[in-house]
Amino acid sequence: MKLKRLIFLAMMPLVAAMGSRPDGEADGHRPYVRGEVPAARSDGNDGTPAASNTAELRVLSASEAEPSEFLWQARAVVIFADTPADPAFVEQLAALRRDPAPLIARDVVVITDADPSAASPWRRQLRPEGFSLVLMDKDGQVKQRKPVPWSVREITRAIDKFPLRLQEIGRAGLP
Repeated sequence: MKLKRLIFLAMMPLVAAMGSRPDGEADGHRPYVRGEVPAARSDGNDGTPAASNTAELRVLSASEAEPSEFLWQARAVVIFADTPADPAFVEQLAALRRDPAPLIARDVVVITDADPSAASPWRRQLRPEGFSLVLMDKDGQVKQRKPVPWSVREITRAIDKFPLRLQEIGRAGLP
């Protein structure tokens, strides 16, 4: 555990330097900047930070984003379906939009892909079949796959068990 902590602490200046590039560009892609998604307002019951009322969950089409854009910046929740009319796809998006605050507090960005013929990089990398919910951590690794919609509570509980999230909680004193 000490070795992991030392490695993490040694990487912090690198991560900070990456986020402070004057041109804001990396490998031809505009990086996801943590400040672009304001912290969510909270009633204080779930431990998320209180901030602006303008907080919005960032939902992007798979064609609008590359997986590398979110590396070490955000957790991707990728939702796949064979058609946008898939009831599970519709239900999952509605659930995430109903209660976005816990997701925003955990640096989540939602990626949607309901067009198998487009062969997005997300679809090529993750190879879903039908409806699929994929939870990825900031290191770009797939942590969980689900064939059915999940509630925000189930998603955030899963995220809170990710090793990187546990480090964040320990470092920042968050719940």
